[in-house]
Amino acid sequence: MGGSVVLIAQLRELAGGGAVLGRGAAAAAVVVFTAGLLGLVGCSLEGGGVAPPTAASTGGVTTSAASPLPNSTTGSTSPSAPGSPTLVPVTGPDQKLVSMTVTGGFAGVHQLVILRGDGTVYASEKGQPVVRRTSAAQFKDLRTLLGDPTLADVPDFTMNMGAVDMLQYTLQFNGRTVMTDRSSDEPALDRLIDALSAWLSKK
Repeated sequence: MGGSVVLIAQLRELAGGGAVLGRGAAAAAVVVFTAGLLGLVGCSLEGGGVAPPTAASTGGVTTSAASPLPNSTTGSTSPSAPGSPTLVPVTGPDQKLVSMTVTGGFAGVHQLVILRGDGTVYASEKGQPVVRRTSAAQFKDLRTLLGDPTLADVPDFTMNMGAVDMLQYTLQFNGRTVMTDRSSDEPALDRLIDALSAWLSKK
């Protein structure tokens, strides 16, 4: 840096000291000055001078490569299981939760079973009506059978019209009437019929 100052001072002396330089001498002086500056700049860079500007030193925004986003974990939704049976609601002791009438057969059967909201079962068989009271567990089981959601899929009428002497079951529950001779496979309805029929044979 000191050498460049000396060169500049020499040029000033030549220009301001009254010396008149010809065009050739002036051009030579410029060449010498330029060479001197280039030499000084080269020495400055080799000697640990100012390093090339980086993004940080120039105020540039340094952007790093975007790291991959973590895989979003979406919980797999398994298929919904069929609805579990729920207790059919009771609105009062005189409520008729379900009634079942059994007719037909070789002997001409006529039976009737009624489950009421107070937990009693009215059973009529061979013209002899009987009222029995269920236990808390029995009442809960019967209400659970009535609350089976698959009962909604049972047809209102399933009869084998070509069959003879088959028992016919007419059930009234949940605001509907279902008639069947049990010739078709209806598990939810069959369970309900079996549970109600058990009260006909009780002594």
